[in-house]
Amino acid sequence: MFYSKVCIESFGYELAPNVITSEDLEKKLATVYDKLHLKVGQIEALTGIRERRFWDIEHTMHEGAMKAGQKAIEDSEIYPEDIGMLIYGSVCRDNLEPATACAVADGLGLGPDTQVFDISNACLGGINGIMQIANAIELGQIRAGLVVCCETARQIVESTIERICDAGTMEMFKTNLATLTGGSGAAAVLLVDKSLSVNDHNLLGGIVKNATEHHKLCTWGPDTGMPASGLHIMETDAVGVFKNGVALGTKTFLAFKEKFSLSENKPDKIVMHQVGEANQNAIRKAMGIPEEKDFNTYQFLGNMGTASLPVTAAIANERDFFAKDDFVGLFGIGSGLNCLMLGINW
Repeated sequence: MFYSKVCIESFGYELAPNVITSEDLEKKLATVYDKLHLKVGQIEALTGIRERRFWDIEHTMHEGAMKAGQKAIEDSEIYPEDIGMLIYGSVCRDNLEPATACAVADGLGLGPDTQVFDISNACLGGINGIMQIANAIELGQIRAGLVVCCETARQIVESTIERICDAGTMEMFKTNLATLTGGSGAAAVLLVDKSLSVNDHNLLGGIVKNATEHHKLCTWGPDTGMPASGLHIMETDAVGVFKNGVALGTKTFLAFKEKFSLSENKPDKIVMHQVGEANQNAIRKAMGIPEEKDFNTYQFLGNMGTASLPVTAAIANERDFFAKDDFVGLFGIGSGLNCLMLGINW
């Protein structure tokens, strides 16, 4: 898709208040580490993640998303009543029904004519939301839209630690290491019609590809039956996700470069979905992008799912990582496997 009148106007984000180091998790795994003769520091050594953050136990998803959304609105010249679409794009939701977006819209004081709904697509949901709002702006259906995300990792990480301790095997540790990278956070991206934009960060378009034959490589349950048939369990074939994710990302990037007729030295800057050191380095190397063009946050925020990419982009923007007229790539990938890459003229 190509866009001619869509701008990314502002970001907002909210970091969870409780900092959890990888060593904190390893203290809870002490009996397993002793049994398997593992040294403290394995999680950071294998993932590059020193710490991540957790919400307070009673924290709700709409609460974090609303705070991030409020910050994005306040950092713009757009009023709540100007927002024609609100999308909540995270895996974690407050309820199956209604859409978590409803509570966010109410908290932000959005108007009665605003389109309000959730999108769910693993770690790609947030960037899918950006695309849907951009489509609506380009078609003239709305003049401004807000996508928000909020993820929590506390429950799944803590239950995974219990499962590893109960099993006490190297196989269980290896197959659940990816879950231990999880972090919590919230993000918001405000998009507007170019005629309303102050910053003129033009969203040029993007490209989508999938490899859905790999939809079983990473699953998070239970099912949504009434009641659900099992406990919350995340299972990840880390090697399979790594190998096939890099392949899909590289294939998408080649199509992305062709679509935008990018020269060898483009894009100027990128922000990718944050998984961990090995994934980040492998996909960047496969795409031929120098390390200095990539902005990372996984070291201290972990993998925040849908919130990872927009939070990272927001922090990069705060730190003036993007220069005027940079061609910036936002590269999202999620379980399924699905990949979406967006191009911005900063």
